[in-house]
Amino acid sequence: MLRISNINVNIEEDRDLIDIVTEKLKILKVDIIEFKIKKESIDARKKDSIFLVYTVDVNLKNEDQVLKNKKLNAEKIEEKSYKIPEKGNVLLEKRPIIVGSGPCGLFCGLILAEAGYRPIILERGKDVDSRIKDVKNFWDNRIFNKDSNVQFGEGGAGTFSDGKLTTLVKDAECRMQKVLEEFVEAGAKEEISYKNKPHIGTDMLVNIVKNIREKIIKLGGEVRFESKLTDIIVENDKVKAIRINDAETLETEMIVLAIGHSARDTFELIYNKGIKIEQKPFSIGVRIEHEQSMIDKVQYGNFAGHPRLGAADYKLAYHAKNGRSAYTFCMCPGGEVVAAASEEGMVVTNGMSKNLRNKDNANSALLVNVTIEDFGSEHPLAGVEFQRKWERKAFELVGSNYNAPTQLVGDFLESTKSESIGYVKPSYTPNVKFADLRECLPQYVTETMKEALLDFDKKIKGFASKDALMTGVETRSSSPVRIVRGENWESINIAGIYPAGEGAGYAGGIMSAAIDGIKVAEIIIKKYI
Repeated sequence: MLRISNINVNIEEDRDLIDIVTEKLKILKVDIIEFKIKKESIDARKKDSIFLVYTVDVNLKNEDQVLKNKKLNAEKIEEKSYKIPEKGNVLLEKRPIIVGSGPCGLFCGLILAEAGYRPIILERGKDVDSRIKDVKNFWDNRIFNKDSNVQFGEGGAGTFSDGKLTTLVKDAECRMQKVLEEFVEAGAKEEISYKNKPHIGTDMLVNIVKNIREKIIKLGGEVRFESKLTDIIVENDKVKAIRINDAETLETEMIVLAIGHSARDTFELIYNKGIKIEQKPFSIGVRIEHEQSMIDKVQYGNFAGHPRLGAADYKLAYHAKNGRSAYTFCMCPGGEVVAAASEEGMVVTNGMSKNLRNKDNANSALLVNVTIEDFGSEHPLAGVEFQRKWERKAFELVGSNYNAPTQLVGDFLESTKSESIGYVKPSYTPNVKFADLRECLPQYVTETMKEALLDFDKKIKGFASKDALMTGVETRSSSPVRIVRGENWESINIAGIYPAGEGAGYAGGIMSAAIDGIKVAEIIIKKYI
């Protein structure tokens, strides 16, 4: 197989890619045995001449002929695929238990099921179809379900998101490839396997997580919904059993804690059981909304709206005079801001996009880093209380009815309360109400955001426009704790506990959480038979 890189295709080119490649390689179509796109990215540095840049893998009848052309970026490659490791030699008498059915829990369960370990996945929330009804009931009618919401339920928090599949995790074992292949098999578009910034969309994730669940079950696994972990029974510093819903006891030799970043009551359980847990820094801020058409115009010029480009995104960062950093996070092109509370009496915002990303607004988290020194306590769960403080303030500030406080960027910069909506219409439901965001965020956060907005406006003209809209608060950028694990990936003081994924402090986003779940499954497989 040959890998051909740096194939630039003008955005207005209407020929098929395979025709362009054959011309570039100076071969005929009949010379190609196999052809697939490995990577596709956008080069929009010159707004009057935008290119799609491809890397392709081709299997040819005469590879040597192509390799002789030194002007081509061609190299021989050996295709690799994910392989489950060899099993260990310690007898596993009880079925492994995974707590949480987000990306980490699902992929940990999938790998263990494929290896024949028949895992049991426990999910405190409901199946995804029932969960959607509860979420809609909250958004439409303000009826909140503490165990079935944007944070809890089948698929985890990622189910109600843009479904981004990007990560900075280094992957030499084809785990990322495995995740993408499973998503495609479960119903995602083939393009996620080669797009530079792949995403699935919340509308497609719904069926995808169901299909992965069904695959786990067919392989001998079990998935239980509305099954909350309420106790961990430990003897001689080793897990012996768990309690579910304070009603059922399951004996086990291991628990994978894939609990997600919002499982605050489970963090408290872990702390009370003496499992080593520590503070972890994170970030807080707001969701900022602009018209998607403005972002498209700035990023793509006259090609804004071109069907081959889709909705444009951005990623911005700034280091402020006070030493804090501000940055955009989880940008959702053509998306909406959603109510994402996981506890009563709190307001939490997040972003979500469907696959087509065709809503009017672009939104992103605008965040400022928070250190453990900001928590005001050395208690391991002080970060949780810090989050609650500002979520509660946001709730109470605008009527204690799950409305979210909002402010126009122009008024925020002038420290005045907004009085009317401009051309950017809020997408958050149940509803928004004008407020001074300084009343529900720390002063160092709002000061840093003010500096950052002016800097970001230099990079994306209009970012700090008067009518851009900021809605608070965003507090769930990452977990406020780390459940400490050792080199063997178990808890450092309780054997048989495997902290994993975003909630345990070892991942951030769908892809890195799924990869961490796979790694934990591999550790278990290498030890047990």
